[in-house]
Amino acid sequence: MKGYCGALPVSESGYYKCVRNRGRKTVVHALLEEIHRILDEHWDNRNYGVGRMRLALERRGIKKSYSTVKRAMQLGNLLHESRRRHGGLTRADRRAQRPGNIIRRDFTADRPDRKCLTDITEVQCSDARLYIAPIMDCCGGVVLCAMDTNLRKQLCIRAVREAWMNRTPESGGVCHSDEGSQYTSETYKKTLGRLHIVQSMSDVGKCYDNCRMESFFATLKKEKLYQMDTTNMTAEEVKRAV
Repeated sequence: MKGYCGALPVSESGYYKCVRNRGRKTVVHALLEEIHRILDEHWDNRNYGVGRMRLALERRGIKKSYSTVKRAMQLGNLLHESRRRHGGLTRADRRAQRPGNIIRRDFTADRPDRKCLTDITEVQCSDARLYIAPIMDCCGGVVLCAMDTNLRKQLCIRAVREAWMNRTPESGGVCHSDEGSQYTSETYKKTLGRLHIVQSMSDVGKCYDNCRMESFFATLKKEKLYQMDTTNMTAEEVKRAV
């Protein structure tokens, strides 16, 4: 292993530290799980901002800095938009910013519902274009395919909601996608927050960041759709075939 580390800009101690920590929950992820438990205790708790959440955590004996709590809530898409407008200027909504790439091309998972991938592909049919949005569990395979003839954010929202509602995932599971506008929309982010899902997003221009999903699309088209000549089939017929 020393020879491999020497060939790459990685120290040997750094490599083994990464191996030891693989699969462990980070401090922020553990804190986010506790935050979700507080939010689920009462409907009104969903109005909590960073300050109120810090107080709620302190009552449970968990003392964290403002920035740490904010980082955890931001990771879970739980920050609230300020209703105050200063000087009438348009300000960027932090929740609408691109989230980071959490999975970093590591498509392995030691148990279900901890790491999922999603994306959208289209199929030309005789009467419309059919858009397919699957949810793939890295521990198994595709668990759901939402399909529609409209490429709207509601398609992606329905996919992730049905996939999570039909299963019993733990809090803090990750859902990874590309940087499409459907996945950066506020409605999609709020849906992830309500389902206790942490959002991960591919880096700009890095198709390999979601290559396992791209591979599924290639298999679906080569081994199924291209064998049927979908241009002579209705969208409903193709949907049933998928």
